[in-house]
Amino acid sequence: MLSRVAENIYWMARYIERAENTARLLSVTTNLILDLPRSANVGWEPIIEIMGSEEIFNTHHDIADERHILKFMISDLLNPGSIHTSLQGARENARTIRDIIPRETWESINDLFIYAKSNAQSGIARKNRHSYLQKIILGAQTLTGQLAGTMYHDIGYDFLRIGRNLERADMTTRIIDVRSADLLEEEHEENLTPYENIQWMSVLKSLTGYQMYRRIIQIRVRRPDVLKFLLQERSFPRAVYHTLCEVESCLEHLPGHAQSVKHIKQLQQTVLDANPDRLKQVELHTYIDKLQAGLITIHNDITNNYFRRDV
Repeated sequence: MLSRVAENIYWMARYIERAENTARLLSVTTNLILDLPRSANVGWEPIIEIMGSEEIFNTHHDIADERHILKFMISDLLNPGSIHTSLQGARENARTIRDIIPRETWESINDLFIYAKSNAQSGIARKNRHSYLQKIILGAQTLTGQLAGTMYHDIGYDFLRIGRNLERADMTTRIIDVRSADLLEEEHEENLTPYENIQWMSVLKSLTGYQMYRRIIQIRVRRPDVLKFLLQERSFPRAVYHTLCEVESCLEHLPGHAQSVKHIKQLQQTVLDANPDRLKQVELHTYIDKLQAGLITIHNDITNNYFRRDV
């Protein structure tokens, strides 16, 4: 397989996953703001921080209110993490590999991009926001299912799974980090203990993990248990450890994987060694930074090993 084809598959998968994750985050944040009291001073700014887009947003916007942030996250072409830009990236990568992916998948990606672009205003307005975001989420899930069920499971499918799982790991760590730091203003935390479970429920729901958490943990939602579940649970598809295991499994099918697998195993051990009970505010932020650095290293390994030469 040509390195450019492998790279197109990898980025197509990442962009589809990014669009879905962004839609989930916006949907759950909308519901969370309705659930918490006004005194909580919950705002939309953490969304920008989760996506690492503060510099771009602040350069082009003077006001960080709900409408401006939603427009930035849904339809702004200057934002590389917006739903529009993500689906545009997925569509462009898919266009160049139409002979590799099923025709139905190419058509579905194109249809989802057109819907997202044409109906972006619906996602910004509160009245139709839920419907718009749900269609993006279900559209992305449909694409994932089509690819799993109809794409030939060869080396190309390995690159697709690598891209998808690295993107999931990245988003999970971002959501954990910014939720812990900024979702509620620090001076209000001590007055909002009764609402802490609602806040961590929102983290689980943004990753579609609330029902699975309750099934496995079987007790009320608590910070240490949520962290353990989202970081270390092997059987939950969006847990960091699970995604790293999936990437490792795919890489072992590829030539020249030794360095990448070594870095993955190191990061896996970092995840498993964490003690959620001891990961308080500062410690958690430092720990997440370490995970993020590890994910960047793995991405760079893959880029250098497979996308800058023919495989």
